[in-house]
Amino acid sequence: MTEATRQPVSVLIANRGEIASRIIRTCRKLGVRTVAVYSDVDRSAPHVSAADDAVRIGRSPASESYLNIASIVDAAKSSGADSVHPGYGFLSERADFAQAVVEAGLTWIGPPAAVIDALGDKVSARRLAVQAGVPVAEGVEEDEGDAALAAEIGAMGLPIMIKAAAGGGGRGMRLIRSEDDAPDGIEAAVAGARREAQAAFGDGRLLVERALSEGRHVEVQVIFDAHGHGVHLGERDCSVQRRRQKVIEETPSPAVDDALRARLGDAALQVCHAAGYVGAGTVEFMLMPDGEFMFLEVNARIQVEHPVTEMLTGLDLVELQLRVAEGEPLPISQDDVSFAGHAIETRIYAEDPSRGYVPSTGRLRWFEPLDDRARHDSGPTSGDVVTAHYDPMLAKTIVHAEDRAAALARSSEALDAWAIDGVTTNLAQLSAVLASDDFGAGAVDIGWLDRVELAGRPVPAEALGAAALAEVSDGAWRSSGELVRKYLRHGQAHEVRLRRSSDGWSASVDDGDVIPAPTGRDWSAEVSANGVVVSHANRRWVFLRERRIRTGAGRSRASGANVVRAPMPGTMIEVLVAVGDEVAPGQTLAIMEAMKIEHLLSAPNGGVVSAIHTAAGSSVDEDDVLIELGAP
Repeated sequence: MTEATRQPVSVLIANRGEIASRIIRTCRKLGVRTVAVYSDVDRSAPHVSAADDAVRIGRSPASESYLNIASIVDAAKSSGADSVHPGYGFLSERADFAQAVVEAGLTWIGPPAAVIDALGDKVSARRLAVQAGVPVAEGVEEDEGDAALAAEIGAMGLPIMIKAAAGGGGRGMRLIRSEDDAPDGIEAAVAGARREAQAAFGDGRLLVERALSEGRHVEVQVIFDAHGHGVHLGERDCSVQRRRQKVIEETPSPAVDDALRARLGDAALQVCHAAGYVGAGTVEFMLMPDGEFMFLEVNARIQVEHPVTEMLTGLDLVELQLRVAEGEPLPISQDDVSFAGHAIETRIYAEDPSRGYVPSTGRLRWFEPLDDRARHDSGPTSGDVVTAHYDPMLAKTIVHAEDRAAALARSSEALDAWAIDGVTTNLAQLSAVLASDDFGAGAVDIGWLDRVELAGRPVPAEALGAAALAEVSDGAWRSSGELVRKYLRHGQAHEVRLRRSSDGWSASVDDGDVIPAPTGRDWSAEVSANGVVVSHANRRWVFLRERRIRTGAGRSRASGANVVRAPMPGTMIEVLVAVGDEVAPGQTLAIMEAMKIEHLLSAPNGGVVSAIHTAAGSSVDEDDVLIELGAP
């Protein structure tokens, strides 16, 4: 900060988890006092202890805490904060929140309320893009209710994407490629998207656009000061997605050259300049195979994936946000912006990709990134509980290298060294994506992850042999026979059989070939109650003991079972059947919400509803029997 402008004395961070902790780091660097807010379940969260002060804002559900405008504004005033940073998600793109902050005499670290109205809303942003000469997809902007919108979709034809008009992050979105994607009908899909949008953003308005499933998701980072000066900081490629939410992001995009980068950047600046933008924002585009692009939306806030841009440009985007919010001119021009190397971010979620991305909850017995060569932006720590109240993202691991090939290798190594015990994660899927030929060639689009079957990335047999050998030294060996050890790595089970002969130690991994067990200084291992960490040539692999992970195996979820169970803890939104109703296989029987996402619960087979053990508004635990079916 410069002495010529008023430096914020204290910033209240109206958010939680990794983004709150990340904002605190920059504020601490600048000597700015921070105030955290927390719900009841977050009372002991890392972001709370990291801040200089903290204020309780309500009960655990987001609607009663992180979405409670009055409570957050009161917390800012009572704590002596003079500025409010909204982070991403929750209230970050709510114009009424920005206005309430300003009316309370506080500085809003983000675009003005009028700009959020114009750009944070997908419908008005789409209209601004058209006025600026930026192409958009065919769509339906008028939302006159579920039935009317369903009729418009029928006239328009499939495939289409239903989007929440407010907010972002994939909430309130439904991709309907064919009637199979809407088994309960188009109107039911519209209603589901509206419910999810209302729950996530307090705004149930919807927009429909032609689905462009063969394109790449490419977005441009911009930042503007209050004096009309703006720059773009290059593009990010976010094409690896599940449930319309990003999984891996990288910059630069493998599909963008210097000329296209200039065109994308110019289009992004035009749209934001027309709206009078101030602060950091992201303009999202669909890049088609022929090199043409279409405007998608503007995220009027900082993005989850902003670290890859920071890695490539050397700029601290949160610091720039604080500067421009206090009236400072941007310290850089477009000519000052340069890009060095390649950066990749992987998002680590508490979810099970093999079960349709069902969120996973539980206590984190071990949560530690063991590769200190990467940047890790994380929310929880060991001992924290992952609940069903909030988004399932646990952490982001970001790497930077001289080129894309080196960044891919470094990213894979960083994921190998993650120690997570207590919940199921997507670590195995992330590793498999990075190792795939398609991703390596940069040949992916937004539908790619849904189409492919990824092969698991193998772990070196030598690393598993080293883990078992370390346990021999730790007292696990019995005087004769073989030592058998079972480990889990990224949720995948491995069995090691270790034997000793006159020739030394040998190991067989997963009934494979017998290899000499690695010894000597090149291989080392640390054995603890949590598991075994093996190191070799600056790389690390983390092996948990198989008994320590609850994988869900053995639960009564077979397709022939006559019960519908809760796949995770959550809240029932609606029960769609009554006792005595006859149902068909696959028919949606109930809808529940967990980790800010709706989940449709369907009949495993045909039959008659014989019992219902839940109701709308009820809380349920994982594996609870919700509905029973009898013979037709």
